[in-house]
Amino acid sequence: MELVSLVRLEGVAKHVILPDDTRLDILRGIDLEIAAGDHVAIVGRSGSGKSTLLNLMGMLDAPSEGSVAFRGEPVRRMRKARLDRLRGRNVGFVFQQFNLLAGRSALENVMMPLGYARGREFWTRRTAATRMLERVGLGHRIESTPEQLSGGEQQRVAIARALVRRPALILADEPTGALDVETGASVMSLLDEIASEADAALVTITHDLNVAARARRHYRLDAGVLTAFALDLPANAAAADASGLAASVDDGTDPEPAAEAEPVEVAS
Repeated sequence: MELVSLVRLEGVAKHVILPDDTRLDILRGIDLEIAAGDHVAIVGRSGSGKSTLLNLMGMLDAPSEGSVAFRGEPVRRMRKARLDRLRGRNVGFVFQQFNLLAGRSALENVMMPLGYARGREFWTRRTAATRMLERVGLGHRIESTPEQLSGGEQQRVAIARALVRRPALILADEPTGALDVETGASVMSLLDEIASEADAALVTITHDLNVAARARRHYRLDAGVLTAFALDLPANAAAADASGLAASVDDGTDPEPAAEAEPVEVAS
């Protein structure tokens, strides 16, 4: 029996018109299919379109050309309210800069995606958020604000917020970029573990080859073109140059024209 893809991009292109009326092509002819339980890594240098691609997969943006489908249904045909509900229920976003609400406790931050849930999910949101914080090892920090947390703790709160509704698709944009190596490895292990438990698809946008090596499938995004490649790093990958692949990847952040994604609230 053929499995229905979770998210499918066909012939997707994205471009913007610059102030001088010239066209900037960000993505060109992207074909990509992600199924439940999949783990995909996408690597590329700054400005290659990685974050723009993630925004399209997460239905935060629409392509200039081509189509995006979620569970076989074209996204472009959906009304905004329905699309917001679909995204909020099924997609969890983990960002490099955490995007936590300043002055709000860890518990309040994790409860946020449940604020517009319905029925039992709404009324039990505090319990669900507390359990997810415990799951990421922060049960003792639920009343702490982002300003009182370390970088690794803030990222764990961000992961708890992204996963509190048990999404089918987890999109992580440079999730370890603001962390030290040891903390980053711990965060990725946590993401892998929770995604595996829920049979969720995990897509990681990264410049870090060690992070990419955790995925089952690997893609390189270069000049807006996505191509599959085999990444087989040795155990001491941190010291390896990955056979020249590092030349196509750097450790900057994407200065792309696409708007930065903010934490998504679910429309009622």
